[in-house]
Amino acid sequence: MGQLVMTRSPKTREQGHSDHSILWNGFRLDFGRRTYIAGILNCTPDSFSDGGLYLDPDKAVSRAIEIADEGADIIDIGGESTRPGSIPVSADEEIRRVIPVIKRLKGRISIPVSIDTTKAAVAREAIENGASIVNDVTGLRGDDAMARVVAECCVPVVIMHMKGTPRTMQDRPVYKDIVSEISSFFKGSIEIARRAGVDVEKIILDPGIGFGKTLEHNLKILRSISSFRSIGRPIMIGVSRKSFLGQLIGTDVHDRLLATASSVAVAIAGGADIIRVHDVRQMREVTKVTDSICR
Repeated sequence: MGQLVMTRSPKTREQGHSDHSILWNGFRLDFGRRTYIAGILNCTPDSFSDGGLYLDPDKAVSRAIEIADEGADIIDIGGESTRPGSIPVSADEEIRRVIPVIKRLKGRISIPVSIDTTKAAVAREAIENGASIVNDVTGLRGDDAMARVVAECCVPVVIMHMKGTPRTMQDRPVYKDIVSEISSFFKGSIEIARRAGVDVEKIILDPGIGFGKTLEHNLKILRSISSFRSIGRPIMIGVSRKSFLGQLIGTDVHDRLLATASSVAVAIAGGADIIRVHDVRQMREVTKVTDSICR
């Protein structure tokens, strides 16, 4: 497998960015000097932005290789839409959509594959066939077996915060203090992971932009990344093409590139370690410039 290696900057703590390292399966992420990019690949018929484009395995594999060539550090593959109002699919259907793609990427890309799933059975099958990161939008709370699978497979895990379920999460979400409530959620999920035997040093946190949040909630999260970073784990932020950007600028999902770029730059300046995006080539330019200024 390929390696993602970088030297940590001695100024990263002073500048407010993480300086953690995660090593696993021949890969290495050294957070601090630059921002990593997770490229999105949705093998679904109904994802909010690119649903149906990569449901065919041939097209999905081609897009995955393109994502790697465009400069992604991770490819995040999902077989179930988590857009607002989406309806869950079975583990068997999810496996049918993603496993052929993951299998065919072996030896064709040198960056790690992340499996975006809430189901332990899907995570295990994906890891056995070549994936090496788990991205769980329920923060290890949707499937009691997920933390155990992550522990047994010794892979990194992204713990994301979501209020409710994808089907209900945008039904008037309310928080008393969104930053403290997300932070408490993270700490609880980290404890779930620890009790299951997960290596806490392999945990990444994602506050879940758009997952049970209003426009103001999302803006507050982007202003408060340093608060989540104080928990002591790297932070991933996913703002790509999301509806809160459309609310701000009045455009549809396919015309939010500049809005995505500006929010990515703000997230990096605020301390994000990984950005999860659709438009890898363009966001690589954004991260390079923003890192040069901020790091």
